[in-house]
Amino acid sequence: MTLGQKFLTVKGDKIVDQAGTTVVLRGFGLGGWMNMENFITGYPANEEAQRQVVRQNLGDELYEFFFDRFLEYFFAKADAEFIQSLGLNLLRLPVNYRHFEDDIEPFVIRESGFKHLDRVIDLCAQHNIYTIIDLHALPGYQNQDWHSDNPTHKALFWQHRHFQDRVVNLWQAFAKRYKDNPWVAGYNPINEPGDPGEEKIAPYYRRLFDAIRAIDPYHIIFFEGNRYSQDFHMFKSILPNVVYTNHDYAAPGSISGGPYPGETRGEYIDKEVLHETFLRRSQYMLATKTPIWVGEFGPVYLGQPEADAMRYQVLRDQLEIYAHYQASWSIWLYKDIGLQGVVYVDPESKWLQRLRPILEKKARLGVDSWGGLDTHIRHIMDPIEKTLAHEFPNYNPFPFGARWQINRIVRHILLAEPLLPEFGALFKGMTETEIDEMMQSFCFENCVQRTELANILKAHA
Repeated sequence: MTLGQKFLTVKGDKIVDQAGTTVVLRGFGLGGWMNMENFITGYPANEEAQRQVVRQNLGDELYEFFFDRFLEYFFAKADAEFIQSLGLNLLRLPVNYRHFEDDIEPFVIRESGFKHLDRVIDLCAQHNIYTIIDLHALPGYQNQDWHSDNPTHKALFWQHRHFQDRVVNLWQAFAKRYKDNPWVAGYNPINEPGDPGEEKIAPYYRRLFDAIRAIDPYHIIFFEGNRYSQDFHMFKSILPNVVYTNHDYAAPGSISGGPYPGETRGEYIDKEVLHETFLRRSQYMLATKTPIWVGEFGPVYLGQPEADAMRYQVLRDQLEIYAHYQASWSIWLYKDIGLQGVVYVDPESKWLQRLRPILEKKARLGVDSWGGLDTHIRHIMDPIEKTLAHEFPNYNPFPFGARWQINRIVRHILLAEPLLPEFGALFKGMTETEIDEMMQSFCFENCVQRTELANILKAHA
């Protein structure tokens, strides 16, 4: 057997193993781990800003300990065993470039950044779970939102060759490190790209493809569509051993979603509409007869039995649609503090006890994009929305229009950033022992399982 025969590969519209047998990848995204997100773990604003205030309050040594313990406890052997017990075979690993490169030393790869990535890839392999490495946050920010660790609303990555060169260098480092590992199913080079002009993404993908293939000829490359993995019309040619991937969040499953079936944001949505939405987002893959991988999807849960029951039905319907098309998938997400994960931190844990004042204030101000509502700040939002609608009726900024832009700037930046000092101060004076005990809140054995969600996923494994 040659080296290349050990790896999963693309054959027509299927992913196949070394024997030519179709492999449908089904599993989780490990969001909030090596790329932290505010609604997943509780901090305000973006990850870099969170890290700055933690360092200011703990000092360099305890800062390093704080995040190392978090990374260690967030995913360990028990987590891999749990995923395997559900019959799932995939873990998508979102990572932030800052683990592997410092802005002050661009192009210098940090060996220390691979400590936990290597550990989890090996853990998953021991439990027959494939991994996909997902670069979720790029230097210069590949999209306009917080989950690319962006403190602004501008995606500067597409404007500066410097940032683009650094990402090529980083993917060359990943390729060198994992080119011989068959349990790495492949590479997901850019999460949710947001190229406003739609002109740079396809040429840049070709550049990344060539750079990776010069080192690693075997692993699948998973390229996402533009505008947050929804638009594919700018791609004119199919690259070999590449999977094009969409994200398929359903409106009724969002924090502001309405009844299901029923009306959300002025549109009646039922299973037929979910099907039509999936087909629209998958049109490119279906037309080119290439595999479909839904890299992200999944409802959030409100802790209200009737609302959550409807959201579980949204999930069941989506999974049935994916099964019909033999689409691979990774649900967002595996673990968090209670909004969406199949495993979540106990509300009485030391982590959530310490964060409670900040979480209450975040909820009141609606500063989290994914988990917050503007119910209590409509007196701020209403006049801004009305003014823009009156003065700029044709204003439709990329990626999702005027209202998204207002929320991004006012709620998720202007009102979120002042919370950072309060968040950092929560940890001032903590000892190493106290930090370790607090971070154990994220250990699988100390967390709560969302049993209904686990059962649904197991039934569709």
